[in-house]
Amino acid sequence: MNIAALKAELLAGHPGTGAYDDDAAVAAGQLNAVNRTRNKTSMTGSEIINAVVPSEWNALTDAERQTVWNILHLGDVNPFGVEATLLTSTFGAGSATITALAAARKDDVSRADELGLGTVYPGHVENARM
Repeated sequence: MNIAALKAELLAGHPGTGAYDDDAAVAAGQLNAVNRTRNKTSMTGSEIINAVVPSEWNALTDAERQTVWNILHLGDVNPFGVEATLLTSTFGAGSATITALAAARKDDVSRADELGLGTVYPGHVENARM
């Protein structure tokens, strides 16, 4: 546990919900609550294809389908890179597939995860407040 980082967070307050509770157990719960999102740095082909809406897939031309398959077979895909631009141009910016992909490229996390602290326990909070 990075006590210095935890202490700084406890002093600064949660960026979304404000000050942490004085009770160490409650404060630990606030830090561990999954109430934040962060961008994924990579996605698998499986994650991408699971977001594709079948009717939109069926509406693609053979060349467009090949573009999608080529992206899926890259291995890890940067969900904010050129691959995302290609998928957006293939399916269309307002499509249900692109909406689903936009949601899939984010992870729900806790503030503790965001800070790289792992699970925070009341004892950690007490120690950081000393």
